[in-house]
Amino acid sequence: MSASSPAAGPTLWLLRHAPVLAAPGLCYGRTDLPADPAATHRAAESLALQLPRGTVVRTSPLQRCELLALDLQALRPDLAFKTDARLAEMDFGAWEGQPWGHIPRAAFDAWLADFADAPPGEGGETVRALMARVGAAWDDWRASGADALWVTHAGVMRAALLLARGVRLPASAADWPADDLPFGEVLALQPTP
Repeated sequence: MSASSPAAGPTLWLLRHAPVLAAPGLCYGRTDLPADPAATHRAAESLALQLPRGTVVRTSPLQRCELLALDLQALRPDLAFKTDARLAEMDFGAWEGQPWGHIPRAAFDAWLADFADAPPGEGGETVRALMARVGAAWDDWRASGADALWVTHAGVMRAALLLARGVRLPASAADWPADDLPFGEVLALQPTP
């Protein structure tokens, strides 16, 4: 779902942090890696011109998101933000810090086979737990009736896309959104009532 006219109801903007300073192909979900400072600032500059006054800003507690929220607030002092742990990226357990290509195929397939309830990386966060916490943040936003911006991660954004479609838990890995979510770019949602 994308943004429509402002009269259609409150908008939720989802902003993915800028690229992290790490090797490509690294699994870094909950790992607190910094993002590229120049790309972070460019993302803040681009978004500062788009957001209406009064937008409620929430950010993941991970530095790659908080620094983007700080840059945005420096450009738009009217957009004070609060940290919300529910917007943190998924925890991939023992897979954190490993190249995705080094994760054994059998372990990855086992996670996909029980996508909602198998913890990735032996001890990571289940998709059910991710959807529950993002769903709680979603419900709070919907109840507020206010425009909001979440400075967050691809996993949280994909969870929000499901929630916008009325899906509280994907039935299988095949139901997980495959939308392209570029670093430093914003996606606007206006779910139907």
